[in-house]
Amino acid sequence: MPQPVVLITGAAGGLGRALAQRFHQGNWRVAVTDCNAAGLTLLGHELPLAASISADLGNATACRDVVERVVAGCGRLDALVNAAGIWREGPVESFSEADYDLLMAVNLKAPFFMCAAAIAHLKESRGAIVNISSDAGRQGNQNAAAYCASKGGLTLLGKTLALDLAPFGVRCNTVSPGDIDTPMLAFQAERYGNGDPLGYYRSLLDKYPQGEQARFIQPAEVAELVYFLCQPGAAAITGADLAIDMGLSAGI
Repeated sequence: MPQPVVLITGAAGGLGRALAQRFHQGNWRVAVTDCNAAGLTLLGHELPLAASISADLGNATACRDVVERVVAGCGRLDALVNAAGIWREGPVESFSEADYDLLMAVNLKAPFFMCAAAIAHLKESRGAIVNISSDAGRQGNQNAAAYCASKGGLTLLGKTLALDLAPFGVRCNTVSPGDIDTPMLAFQAERYGNGDPLGYYRSLLDKYPQGEQARFIQPAEVAELVYFLCQPGAAAITGADLAIDMGLSAGI
């Protein structure tokens, strides 16, 4: 069987890099994209990449271009992992339209059109899609209405695609992490911590059921679940929204 190909968005981020590393360890050819060209260059120094494309996926044309370039270079596509995401928070009444548009473009519009561009190729390989949502896509997070809306939309996109694509042997699942120990989390704490990033971290951890033993999720833990969902052994799993959140959403 030919070596399978995975395309990972947001690959220059903490989770994206962990995903690239895990698929490489599993002997997949790894194609990556991100708007952070310097981050992709660093990743390329760490791993042999089948394709590395710097792109802003804010429109359908860019998404189609990335997918077509990967397929042209690799000859196939077996899995798409939509891992790109950003965080913004704030009350609805003062939330800027610019931040709202950016959240929706990165967290929902880009995955939608990446899936649209990849589906024909995934039908050929009977491949898989994994979308990275969030606990905020399954339950409300205070002061984060726009982010919750973007991730809630992504979660339901995955369920709908699973139904639509099942007759073609293509699976689509959603992975919904809690707070992951990545640069994005550090950005949250610095930008929204009111000068006290450690206090911001503590406020997040206080929501977890482990109490004093609570910790943030490691990128490699999420990557392991995503990798499994793309394997033949997960053939019965489609349309799932799988939490990896230390039990944060267990009570809903």
